[in-house]
Amino acid sequence: MASETTGTGSTFGRVGIWSSALHASRVDEAGGKAIADALAELDELGYGTVWIGGSPTPGDAAAVVAATRSITVATGILSIWNHTAEEVAAAVSAIDPDARGRFVLGLGVSHGPMVPQYAKPYSAMVDYLDALDAAEPFVGSGHRVLAALGPKMLKLAADRSLGAHPYLVTTEHTAEARAALGPDALLAPELTVVLDTDLDRARTTARTMLGMYLQLPNYTANLLRLGFTEGDFEGGGSVRLLDALFALGDAEQVTRRTREYLDAGADHVALQILTADEGGDGLPRAEWRELAEAFGSEL
Repeated sequence: MASETTGTGSTFGRVGIWSSALHASRVDEAGGKAIADALAELDELGYGTVWIGGSPTPGDAAAVVAATRSITVATGILSIWNHTAEEVAAAVSAIDPDARGRFVLGLGVSHGPMVPQYAKPYSAMVDYLDALDAAEPFVGSGHRVLAALGPKMLKLAADRSLGAHPYLVTTEHTAEARAALGPDALLAPELTVVLDTDLDRARTTARTMLGMYLQLPNYTANLLRLGFTEGDFEGGGSVRLLDALFALGDAEQVTRRTREYLDAGADHVALQILTADEGGDGLPRAEWRELAEAFGSEL
């Protein structure tokens, strides 16, 4: 059964799309039109949620909501260091009231190497949530999710939001996160997909992405907690690590891997499509169509 956001009536669905190419603020007019066209198609394909990845701005979120009609729109993830709670609340208030119920604010603390002012991330998130609760208009717990990996942030996600949107995690982490969150909170992990039946080539594609994330201690610390070793981080990631973190292969394999996350306790899985071709507009519409067909009514 699809998860509904408290007080918003939005539905996440079982499967969504996560993309960092949905930032209207970073493209020209032609790029903005390409994003809008892709979003209109996602709306029709049946996915439950579109996640705006890559540290979107509040304006990016408002543009995605405006370009869609029925799909839930979530930020995945807006950095609390980049925008004040007051700025976010003002941007949410500018969304059409008839569409505002489809928007969910995903928040995260980012990573020390990426944020000069990074300090006491847990306390900073608590303070940010307090500010959102006090903001006008109100952006309460029923309208937000938290990027959460470790036990403290997962508990905060359950206590102060709809739940958690973990990034770069395994099915084992999903099971642990479900236990930490309890049965009622939303659990919506991201899962990166490489649609390529040549597994050696698919793993090479995956390593081009994973290598960057293996420089960020929040992710590596979480993977070490899950039983991986420093050796698994060498060379862009061991085969064991890649196969645990990615869905590699054809569409049927992707549906199987997604079900593994759902069976482990996820309510919803946000699929990020990674392709070997780094050109173009970053909108893998053919792959989105292929997966929508493969999932069919499971979406």
